[in-house]
Amino acid sequence: MTILVTGSTGTIGTQLVNRLAAQGANVHALARTPAKAHFSDAVTVVQGDFMDVDSMRAELAKARTLFLLNAVTPDEVTQALIALNLAREAGIERIVYLSVMHSDRYTNVPHFTGKHTVERMIEQLDLPATILRPAYFMQNDATLKDVILGYGVYPMPIGGIGLSMIDTRDIAEAAALELLRRNESAGPLPREVINLVGPDVLTGEAVAGIWSQVLGKPIPHAGNDAAAFEQQFKTFAPGWMAYDMRLMMERFQQDGMAATGKDVDRLATLLGRPLRSYLEFAAETAAQWLKA
Repeated sequence: MTILVTGSTGTIGTQLVNRLAAQGANVHALARTPAKAHFSDAVTVVQGDFMDVDSMRAELAKARTLFLLNAVTPDEVTQALIALNLAREAGIERIVYLSVMHSDRYTNVPHFTGKHTVERMIEQLDLPATILRPAYFMQNDATLKDVILGYGVYPMPIGGIGLSMIDTRDIAEAAALELLRRNESAGPLPREVINLVGPDVLTGEAVAGIWSQVLGKPIPHAGNDAAAFEQQFKTFAPGWMAYDMRLMMERFQQDGMAATGKDVDRLATLLGRPLRSYLEFAAETAAQWLKA
Protein backbone atom coordinates (compact mmCIF):
# COMPACT_ATOMS: atom_id res chain seq x y z
CA MET A 1 0.00 0.00 0.00
CA THR A 2 2.26 2.72 -1.35
CA ILE A 3 2.02 6.38 -0.31
CA LEU A 4 3.36 8.72 -2.99
CA VAL A 5 4.67 11.97 -1.51
CA THR A 6 5.15 14.93 -3.82
CA GLY A 7 7.20 17.93 -2.73
CA SER A 8 9.26 15.37 -0.84
CA THR A 9 12.52 17.33 -0.57
CA GLY A 10 11.02 20.54 0.85
CA THR A 11 10.58 21.56 4.48
CA ILE A 12 7.25 19.80 4.96
CA GLY A 13 7.89 16.93 2.57
CA THR A 14 11.19 15.89 4.16
CA GLN A 15 9.69 15.75 7.64
CA LEU A 16 6.63 13.94 6.34
CA VAL A 17 8.58 11.27 4.48
CA ASN A 18 10.72 10.60 7.55
CA ARG A 19 7.63 10.33 9.78
CA LEU A 20 5.88 7.93 7.44
CA ALA A 21 8.98 5.78 7.07
CA ALA A 22 9.38 5.66 10.86
CA GLN A 23 5.81 4.35 11.05
CA GLY A 24 6.69 1.52 8.67
CA ALA A 25 4.76 2.91 5.69
CA ASN A 26 5.77 2.06 2.13
CA VAL A 27 6.77 5.54 0.96
CA HIS A 28 7.69 6.64 -2.54
CA ALA A 29 9.25 10.11 -2.48
CA LEU A 30 8.82 11.94 -5.79
CA ALA A 31 11.77 14.13 -6.73
CA ARG A 32 12.81 15.89 -9.93
CA THR A 33 16.43 15.18 -9.00
CA PRO A 34 16.62 11.96 -6.96
CA ALA A 35 20.29 12.56 -6.14
CA LYS A 36 19.23 15.52 -4.01
CA ALA A 37 16.82 13.41 -1.92
CA HIS A 38 18.49 12.09 1.23
CA PHE A 39 16.30 9.60 3.04
CA SER A 40 16.80 6.29 4.80
CA ASP A 41 16.93 3.05 2.84
CA ALA A 42 13.33 2.45 3.91
CA VAL A 43 12.21 5.17 1.46
CA THR A 44 11.98 4.63 -2.29
CA VAL A 45 13.00 7.78 -4.15
CA VAL A 46 11.42 8.03 -7.60
CA GLN A 47 12.05 10.52 -10.38
CA GLY A 48 9.12 12.57 -11.55
CA ASP A 49 7.89 16.03 -12.40
CA PHE A 50 4.36 17.43 -12.33
CA MET A 51 4.70 18.68 -15.89
CA ASP A 52 6.03 15.33 -17.14
CA VAL A 53 2.73 13.51 -17.57
CA ASP A 54 4.33 10.17 -18.40
CA SER A 55 6.45 10.11 -15.24
CA MET A 56 3.51 11.17 -13.07
CA ARG A 57 1.20 8.61 -14.65
CA ALA A 58 3.76 5.85 -14.08
CA GLU A 59 4.27 6.68 -10.40
CA LEU A 60 0.59 7.21 -9.62
CA ALA A 61 -0.17 3.81 -11.12
CA LYS A 62 1.88 2.27 -8.30
CA ALA A 63 0.29 4.30 -5.50
CA ARG A 64 -2.67 3.71 -3.22
CA THR A 65 -2.49 7.11 -1.49
CA LEU A 66 -1.28 10.54 -2.66
CA PHE A 67 0.13 13.48 -0.74
CA LEU A 68 -0.09 16.51 -3.00
CA LEU A 69 2.11 19.51 -2.24
CA ASN A 70 2.85 22.12 -4.90
CA ALA A 71 5.45 24.82 -4.45
CA VAL A 72 4.56 28.44 -5.21
CA THR A 73 5.37 28.66 -8.92
CA PRO A 74 3.78 30.43 -11.92
CA ASP A 75 2.24 27.12 -13.06
CA GLU A 76 1.23 25.83 -9.61
CA VAL A 77 -2.43 25.37 -10.54
CA THR A 78 -1.62 23.50 -13.75
CA GLN A 79 0.73 21.19 -11.85
CA ALA A 80 -1.87 20.38 -9.22
CA LEU A 81 -4.73 19.85 -11.63
CA ILE A 82 -2.64 17.53 -13.79
CA ALA A 83 -1.66 15.52 -10.71
CA LEU A 84 -5.24 15.23 -9.48
CA ASN A 85 -6.59 14.27 -12.90
CA LEU A 86 -3.92 11.60 -13.25
CA ALA A 87 -4.63 10.36 -9.73
CA ARG A 88 -8.32 10.08 -10.59
CA GLU A 89 -7.41 8.27 -13.81
CA ALA A 90 -5.31 5.83 -11.77
CA GLY A 91 -8.22 5.16 -9.42
CA ILE A 92 -6.59 6.68 -6.34
CA GLU A 93 -9.23 7.23 -3.68
CA ARG A 94 -7.02 8.40 -0.85
CA ILE A 95 -5.60 11.93 -1.12
CA VAL A 96 -4.19 14.52 1.26
CA TYR A 97 -3.75 17.99 -0.26
CA LEU A 98 -1.73 20.76 1.38
CA SER A 99 -3.55 24.04 0.73
CA VAL A 100 -3.42 27.22 2.80
CA MET A 101 -5.65 28.80 5.44
CA HIS A 102 -8.02 31.45 4.03
CA SER A 103 -7.49 30.20 0.49
CA ASP A 104 -11.11 31.14 -0.13
CA ARG A 105 -10.79 34.65 1.37
CA TYR A 106 -7.53 36.09 0.05
CA THR A 107 -8.90 36.16 -3.49
CA ASN A 108 -6.39 38.73 -4.80
CA VAL A 109 -3.34 36.76 -3.64
CA PRO A 110 -2.27 34.51 -6.54
CA HIS A 111 -1.04 31.44 -4.66
CA PHE A 112 -4.02 31.50 -2.30
CA THR A 113 -6.55 31.62 -5.13
CA GLY A 114 -4.56 28.95 -6.98
CA LYS A 115 -4.87 26.58 -4.05
CA HIS A 116 -8.57 27.38 -3.71
CA THR A 117 -9.03 26.42 -7.37
CA VAL A 118 -7.52 23.03 -6.58
CA GLU A 119 -9.83 22.70 -3.59
CA ARG A 120 -12.79 23.41 -5.87
CA MET A 121 -11.75 20.57 -8.18
CA ILE A 122 -11.53 18.20 -5.22
CA GLU A 123 -14.99 19.27 -4.09
CA GLN A 124 -16.71 19.28 -7.49
CA LEU A 125 -15.34 15.88 -8.50
CA ASP A 126 -16.04 14.55 -5.01
CA LEU A 127 -12.51 13.23 -4.59
CA PRO A 128 -11.94 11.40 -1.28
CA ALA A 129 -9.44 13.76 0.25
CA THR A 130 -8.30 15.59 3.35
CA ILE A 131 -7.59 19.24 2.61
CA LEU A 132 -5.07 20.64 5.08
CA ARG A 133 -5.09 24.42 5.39
CA PRO A 134 -2.01 25.59 7.33
CA ALA A 135 -1.53 29.11 8.62
CA TYR A 136 1.78 31.00 8.29
CA PHE A 137 4.77 28.73 9.03
CA MET A 138 6.82 29.63 12.11
CA GLN A 139 9.87 28.26 10.30
CA ASN A 140 9.59 31.05 7.72
CA ASP A 141 11.10 33.21 10.46
CA ALA A 142 14.05 30.86 10.89
CA THR A 143 15.48 32.51 7.75
CA LEU A 144 15.67 35.89 9.51
CA LYS A 145 18.85 35.27 11.52
CA ASP A 146 20.90 38.03 9.90
CA VAL A 147 18.14 40.61 10.34
CA ILE A 148 17.13 39.70 13.89
CA LEU A 149 20.66 39.20 15.23
CA GLY A 150 22.53 41.60 12.95
CA TYR A 151 20.09 44.53 12.77
CA GLY A 152 18.16 43.84 15.95
CA VAL A 153 14.64 44.02 14.48
CA TYR A 154 11.81 41.65 13.57
CA PRO A 155 11.14 42.61 9.92
CA MET A 156 8.00 40.77 8.83
CA PRO A 157 5.12 43.22 8.11
CA ILE A 158 2.39 40.91 9.42
CA GLY A 159 0.28 43.65 10.97
CA GLY A 160 -1.64 44.11 14.18
CA ILE A 161 -4.62 41.76 13.81
CA GLY A 162 -2.67 38.57 14.27
CA LEU A 163 -1.76 35.19 12.76
CA SER A 164 -2.13 31.74 14.30
CA MET A 165 1.34 30.68 13.16
CA ILE A 166 2.05 26.94 13.08
CA ASP A 167 5.24 24.93 13.52
CA THR A 168 6.03 22.89 10.40
CA ARG A 169 6.61 19.84 12.60
CA ASP A 170 2.94 19.96 13.57
CA ILE A 171 1.98 20.23 9.90
CA ALA A 172 4.05 17.19 8.96
CA GLU A 173 2.70 15.18 11.88
CA ALA A 174 -0.91 16.00 11.01
CA ALA A 175 -0.30 15.14 7.36
CA ALA A 176 1.28 11.81 8.32
CA LEU A 177 -1.65 10.91 10.54
CA GLU A 178 -4.17 11.72 7.82
CA LEU A 179 -2.21 9.83 5.17
CA LEU A 180 -1.93 6.75 7.34
CA ARG A 181 -5.61 6.93 8.28
CA ARG A 182 -6.68 7.05 4.65
CA ASN A 183 -4.05 4.58 3.46
CA GLU A 184 -5.12 1.97 6.00
CA SER A 185 -8.86 2.39 5.52
CA ALA A 186 -10.76 -0.41 3.82
CA GLY A 187 -12.43 2.07 1.49
CA PRO A 188 -12.45 5.76 0.61
CA LEU A 189 -13.25 8.11 3.49
CA PRO A 190 -15.39 11.26 3.39
CA ARG A 191 -13.78 14.54 2.34
CA GLU A 192 -12.53 16.70 5.21
CA VAL A 193 -11.03 20.17 5.61
CA ILE A 194 -8.73 20.82 8.58
CA ASN A 195 -7.21 24.18 9.53
CA LEU A 196 -3.65 23.70 10.78
CA VAL A 197 -2.86 26.41 13.31
CA GLY A 198 -0.79 27.31 16.32
CA PRO A 199 -2.10 27.96 19.83
CA ASP A 200 -1.56 31.76 19.84
CA VAL A 201 -2.69 34.70 17.71
CA LEU A 202 0.45 36.74 17.08
CA THR A 203 0.90 40.30 15.84
CA GLY A 204 4.17 41.79 14.60
CA GLU A 205 4.67 43.47 17.96
CA ALA A 206 3.95 40.23 19.84
CA VAL A 207 6.46 38.27 17.77
CA ALA A 208 9.09 40.96 18.30
CA GLY A 209 8.42 40.72 22.02
CA ILE A 210 9.05 36.98 21.96
CA TRP A 211 12.38 37.47 20.19
CA SER A 212 13.28 40.12 22.78
CA GLN A 213 12.50 37.59 25.51
CA VAL A 214 14.51 34.67 24.12
CA LEU A 215 17.50 36.80 23.08
CA GLY A 216 17.54 38.90 26.23
CA LYS A 217 17.67 42.24 24.41
CA PRO A 218 15.16 44.59 22.76
CA ILE A 219 14.06 43.44 19.31
CA PRO A 220 11.49 45.95 18.02
CA HIS A 221 9.10 45.31 15.16
CA ALA A 222 10.28 47.06 11.99
CA GLY A 223 6.75 48.04 11.02
CA ASN A 224 4.31 47.16 8.24
CA ASP A 225 5.78 48.66 5.07
CA ALA A 226 4.68 46.05 2.51
CA ALA A 227 6.29 47.93 -0.40
CA ALA A 228 9.69 47.83 1.28
CA PHE A 229 9.13 44.13 2.04
CA GLU A 230 8.51 43.48 -1.66
CA GLN A 231 11.72 45.24 -2.66
CA GLN A 232 13.74 43.28 -0.12
CA PHE A 233 12.14 40.00 -1.21
CA LYS A 234 13.18 40.74 -4.80
CA THR A 235 16.84 40.55 -3.80
CA PHE A 236 16.59 36.77 -3.53
CA ALA A 237 13.39 35.77 -5.40
CA PRO A 238 11.65 36.56 -8.71
CA GLY A 239 9.64 39.75 -8.91
CA TRP A 240 6.33 37.93 -9.44
CA MET A 241 6.87 35.98 -6.22
CA ALA A 242 7.89 39.08 -4.27
CA TYR A 243 4.68 40.79 -5.37
CA ASP A 244 2.61 37.72 -4.45
CA MET A 245 4.16 37.76 -0.98
CA ARG A 246 3.54 41.50 -0.65
CA LEU A 247 -0.15 40.96 -1.41
CA MET A 248 -0.24 38.23 1.23
CA MET A 249 1.31 40.54 3.83
CA GLU A 250 -1.24 43.24 3.00
CA ARG A 251 -4.05 40.77 3.58
CA PHE A 252 -2.44 39.75 6.87
CA GLN A 253 -2.54 43.41 7.86
CA GLN A 254 -6.12 43.85 6.66
CA ASP A 255 -7.75 40.60 7.79
CA GLY A 256 -5.30 38.62 9.90
CA MET A 257 -5.21 34.82 9.95
CA ALA A 258 -6.57 33.93 13.34
CA ALA A 259 -7.75 30.47 14.30
CA THR A 260 -10.86 29.73 16.30
CA GLY A 261 -10.73 27.84 19.56
CA LYS A 262 -12.39 24.98 17.70
CA ASP A 263 -9.52 24.90 15.20
CA VAL A 264 -6.95 24.72 17.99
CA ASP A 265 -8.84 22.02 19.89
CA ARG A 266 -9.39 19.92 16.78
CA LEU A 267 -5.71 19.88 15.83
CA ALA A 268 -4.58 19.24 19.41
CA THR A 269 -6.98 16.29 19.55
CA LEU A 270 -5.66 14.95 16.25
CA LEU A 271 -2.06 15.19 17.44
CA GLY A 272 -2.88 13.99 20.94
CA ARG A 273 -0.86 16.77 22.60
CA PRO A 274 -0.66 20.56 22.93
CA LEU A 275 0.37 22.47 19.83
CA ARG A 276 3.88 23.88 19.62
CA SER A 277 4.01 27.58 20.45
CA TYR A 278 5.99 30.36 18.79
CA LEU A 279 7.84 30.87 22.07
CA GLU A 280 9.07 27.28 21.93
CA PHE A 281 10.10 27.67 18.29
CA ALA A 282 11.89 30.97 18.92
CA ALA A 283 13.74 29.64 21.97
CA GLU A 284 14.98 26.59 20.03
CA THR A 285 15.92 28.69 17.01
CA ALA A 286 17.74 31.35 19.06
CA ALA A 287 19.73 28.65 20.85
CA GLN A 288 20.81 27.20 17.48
CA TRP A 289 21.74 30.63 16.14
CA LEU A 290 23.81 31.53 19.18
CA LYS A 291 25.51 28.14 19.26
CA ALA A 292 26.51 28.48 15.61
